[in-house]
Amino acid sequence: MTTHREEERPATAVALARDAALLTEVVELRARNEQLGRALVTRAVIDQARGMVMAMAPCSSERAWDLLVGVSQHCNIKLRDVAAALVATTDDETLPEEIRRELRRALRRLHAVDRG
Repeated sequence: MTTHREEERPATAVALARDAALLTEVVELRARNEQLGRALVTRAVIDQARGMVMAMAPCSSERAWDLLVGVSQHCNIKLRDVAAALVATTDDETLPEEIRRELRRALRRLHAVDRG
């Protein structure tokens, strides 16, 4: 014969395990949500920079993307940081010299390909 207390122990253990699993899931979901929020902001800035490149050197969206990726790789600066620096020039920020120099080279290469 089991007592009432002995029956409560397994139920309590199950409830605690369920609560721990739910807490873990909530923490993971919050982390993913924050990551997605940052990605959306970053994506918007990259898209703005892409539009700026398309206006500077009439080209397709894909070519503008490739150009920005190339600048990022040549400067060893994250794409989102290159894009943010370019977009910041609309607020009278100065484009860092390294990015400016590589952007100029990339635009020249783009124009040379279009002429050739």
